Amino acid sequence: MNAHLERLSPPPLWRHFRTLCNTPRPSGHEAALVARLEDWAEARGLAHDRDAAGNLRLRKPATPGHEAAPGVVLQGHLDMVAQANADHPHDFTRDPIDTYVEDGWLHARHTTLGADNGLGVAAALAILEDEALTHGPLEALFTLEEESSMGGALNLAEDWLEGRVLLNLDSEDRGQVYIGCAGGADVVVDAQLPVAGLGDDETPVRLALTGLAGGHSGIDIDKGRGNANRLMVRALRALEAYDARLIDYRGGTLRNALPREAFATLALPAEEVAAARRRLAALEQELRAELAGVDDGLALSLDVAPPASAEGLTRDASRLLVAALHAAPCGVERMSVAVPGVVETSNNLGVVSLEAGRFHLCALVRSLRDSAVADLADRFRALFDLIGARTRVENAYPGWAPAPDSPLLARFRALHRDRLGVDPEVKVIHAGLECGILGAKYPEMAMISFGPLIRGAHSPDERVEIASVEEFWSLLRALVEDLAAAPA
Repeated sequence: MNAHLERLSPPPLWRHFRTLCNTPRPSGHEAALVARLEDWAEARGLAHDRDAAGNLRLRKPATPGHEAAPGVVLQGHLDMVAQANADHPHDFTRDPIDTYVEDGWLHARHTTLGADNGLGVAAALAILEDEALTHGPLEALFTLEEESSMGGALNLAEDWLEGRVLLNLDSEDRGQVYIGCAGGADVVVDAQLPVAGLGDDETPVRLALTGLAGGHSGIDIDKGRGNANRLMVRALRALEAYDARLIDYRGGTLRNALPREAFATLALPAEEVAAARRRLAALEQELRAELAGVDDGLALSLDVAPPASAEGLTRDASRLLVAALHAAPCGVERMSVAVPGVVETSNNLGVVSLEAGRFHLCALVRSLRDSAVADLADRFRALFDLIGARTRVENAYPGWAPAPDSPLLARFRALHRDRLGVDPEVKVIHAGLECGILGAKYPEMAMISFGPLIRGAHSPDERVEIASVEEFWSLLRALVEDLAAAPA
């Protein structure tokens, strides 16, 4: 499948990306891809090993005469975000990604593409097989579960990597190089809430909020897009005037993707269904006006449904839960003063569910300041303590402190200017690149991050500009050769 990819340029990179598209690799299911890459390394005579966490390293010795050059680590993550349109059945653990080209961009049909970070992995593999390239000692580090928990990087073995320079290939803008990123943590809330049976006068209804664009919960958090969980709570608040109470709820699928859809089953007095529909129609128009120009597809619907359960939350429990969700931090919390134009602190209400009174929430807090991550997580704890919920913080990872005077950055800027005629923009990103974690484990290692132009990451709108991939490859190849001439 995806044979057309091998007709794109540069062919070695796209050939490897085809392998990644054809090998299912959602977070937690990277084993088949790891085995395939190990077989590939064996066939090419490349050394390979894994650490205790399962992260994969491939090694290639230096071109003769360049053994003393600083070792270079080409780094990316093997997993991809698994998002599909609601009406498209796709099993990310079994089905390949179906790609197509349109207007100079590569897309996937109805699912995420996996360019994040499949193109970085493909580029590293293409470098390893490039026999015309002059290079110092090379290592390719492929981590696991970046998209779900940063687990691979967080558990990476120390004193394992040998290189002194790390090129992270997980950025998504051409003409830019990243030297810093936000840290973050998952905030997980659970509660068992009281339930009561449905009354004879109550009708189960199904409330759906659909049509949002979604996107990356860090990079796209400041673009004004709707968060389905946040907007659904506004609908639930509006329906409380008609004595609605929650039976079940499902919104969002990943804590690092802006939720595009949310669904709730409510118990509603039968005589209030018509009035509730009219209120929702008015609210839909209000929300569409608020989101005009950034998220124009929002739709709200309310339909009578068979009961999902014979019980729903008590009216008091339903009101308390909706109030807590309404008050929960969501979106941009603060913009950076030190790095103008960059979000400093944010939160994404990523996954919310309710079933048989069991409430669950997973939010992703990000910040350029680790202290702000801790504070926002504590605000969640303080808020949900009020409804008797249990809050815990998981998978915390540090930010990546910028080093604007780095010799590595100077080399990249000079190469970019010489090859493309312009200086790259030097950026700090409001997303969780693994560099912060890796830098904490290998503090003497110099790092930068760059990549091709990817848009719509973490959503079925994900796409990559094909011309930018060739530019990215050219820069990567030139930088590896330039570093081979660097002093030891």
